[in-house]
Amino acid sequence: MSAALSSSLYISPKKPSCPQQSQSTFLSTKPTTIKTNLHSHPLFTVADQTVTLQMKEKILCLELMGIDSGKALSLNPCLCSAPLDSIQSVLHFLQSKGIYPNDLPRILGMCPKILTSDVRTELYPVFMFLSNDLHVPENAFRRVIKKCPRLLISSVEDQLKPALFYLQRVGLKDLEALAYQDPILLVSSVEHTLIPKLRFLESIGFSRPEAIGMILRCPALFTFSIENNFKPKLDYFMSEIKGKLENLKEFPQYFAFSPEKRIKPRHLESMERGLELPLSLMLKSTDEEFEQLLTNPSSVANV
Repeated sequence: MSAALSSSLYISPKKPSCPQQSQSTFLSTKPTTIKTNLHSHPLFTVADQTVTLQMKEKILCLELMGIDSGKALSLNPCLCSAPLDSIQSVLHFLQSKGIYPNDLPRILGMCPKILTSDVRTELYPVFMFLSNDLHVPENAFRRVIKKCPRLLISSVEDQLKPALFYLQRVGLKDLEALAYQDPILLVSSVEHTLIPKLRFLESIGFSRPEAIGMILRCPALFTFSIENNFKPKLDYFMSEIKGKLENLKEFPQYFAFSPEKRIKPRHLESMERGLELPLSLMLKSTDEEFEQLLTNPSSVANV
């Protein structure tokens, strides 16, 4: 249905010439003026007449902001029944919190559910959480939200606070790092994502303190898939590299590298030259540094 609604706006194979209107101008306009502007927009007159007036307004509103209306309607069917005024209130609220108009296409494109969120009960509590729990200043809200738009569709009480509590309990106490570098961890399920990753590391032979130590050195481990990342990379490490768990404990970032683009090619080149390089040296080196290691093996001892 949403695809049909979107395509109905785009019924003409030739795009009519549209007056240019910046996102910032559009978003700063009063709702009543926006409706008038939408009605006078060339695309409005070519839309399928079976599409309701409200739906035309919403589709054009999304398109003028640079958001794919078809994708947004598909991912968030509630947009079909949401009043344009409520959508507009969400947009103005986000801007009041420091989000730039040109940030919105990416943020809302990734999480169109934001558009139908309740400002008072859903969005406002997220910014209070950023301020009170993570100590993020208002002028840095934009940086955090751009890094992880999913924060805006996460329940503070059911998701964000429990995740923060668990992460701090395992030792990730740097609030600045959580806010600006790894906010994805805050929107990860404690029960279905965080705990299983820690248990997997324990299941392959690491003690709990060792597994936690690996995560503290590389928090991204919490974001990797067990089936698509940990298992195949561990299998290659054990069967081909023939490494020891101690090597992974010292360099857990191994799991962050691409098997096809980094791990396998560099391991095979090292083997061809008869070199046994430490994981960190083999994988972290730039292409130039790695080539130098291969052509001048004696330099390994000096690194």
